[in-house]
Amino acid sequence: MNIVVLPGDGIGPEVADVAVACLMAVAKARGLDLAFDHHDFGGIAIDRHGDPLPPATLAACKGADAILMGAVGGPKWDDAPRRPEQGLLALRSELGLFANLRPARIIPGLEHLSPLKPEIATGADVLVVRELIGGLYFGEKSLSDDDASDLCAYSRPEIERIAHIAFAAARARRGKLTSVDKANVLATSKLWRRVVTELSAQYPDVALDHLYVDAAAMAIVTSPTRFDVILTENLFGDILSDELSVIGGSIGLLGSSSSGAPGTPALFEPIHGSAPDIAGQNRANPGGMIASAALMLGHLGHGDEAALLTDALDATLLHGTRTSDLGGYSSCSDFGTAVLAELADALADRDRPSTQAAA
Repeated sequence: MNIVVLPGDGIGPEVADVAVACLMAVAKARGLDLAFDHHDFGGIAIDRHGDPLPPATLAACKGADAILMGAVGGPKWDDAPRRPEQGLLALRSELGLFANLRPARIIPGLEHLSPLKPEIATGADVLVVRELIGGLYFGEKSLSDDDASDLCAYSRPEIERIAHIAFAAARARRGKLTSVDKANVLATSKLWRRVVTELSAQYPDVALDHLYVDAAAMAIVTSPTRFDVILTENLFGDILSDELSVIGGSIGLLGSSSSGAPGTPALFEPIHGSAPDIAGQNRANPGGMIASAALMLGHLGHGDEAALLTDALDATLLHGTRTSDLGGYSSCSDFGTAVLAELADALADRDRPSTQAAA
């Protein structure tokens, strides 16, 4: 399977290197045929090619089985004709990656890392399903010295296709879906709520409720366990998932997947930014990148290997290896080494013959 790697900018190359090392270890141990093809993307691509998404990178992504991305952006390119983030928006649009899934959970035993009280945080396990190629980010824009506007537009088919993803995800989890909108103010949200409500008749086994986005923002920090799956539009999903990420201790731990129509390569990336203030210092938390790699393995049909990698990441944190954002002292590379060690131990345990006598 051909994996296109887009290391990107800032800490992106550092965390991407760790994730690829973990994937290579899993592939070697379990006989997976994974090939990694690195390409310029984001700010580094602007510097080298004058374009955040060069044609060669786009072509490679379209021909890949999956795409693994680090991070893009930084103040260096604030005045560039095309910012690095525009390359990411263009890639999502070109591949039709309309469904962004961002899982966030409290790892049992690590409740103390949450800024929330343990009795509030314990048991939180939420999946945000975010519509990714509509809304304000992709609407028509205008900007002058005195006026600016961003068009937020959604159609019924756009809402239906992301809602189907969210209902199916809730059905496979705990059977509860919360649709988040601002239907008391926004016309797009009124349509959103109407379409999601109509579609719920096809999923009688999923309990649906609705929340305004401001109420949802409060509930995430006061009662996160009330949520199972959150369905929402592009801007709201971006903000709420970043808020939700903090309850586990750090935004550095969260991965994500972005997918489109069947047969389209999916994109996997941590939800954090490029953190240019610590780039090149070996201080970044690669946990979110490793979590994204595990999501990728699952998407490619390697569920057992995905679970192995997720368990190794959890064990690394539980055994005390943590980067500075989690109050620890481990470097990015040290964290990766610890995950590889946990992987090796887990693989050895699985492959070790049982010493118990046959009955």
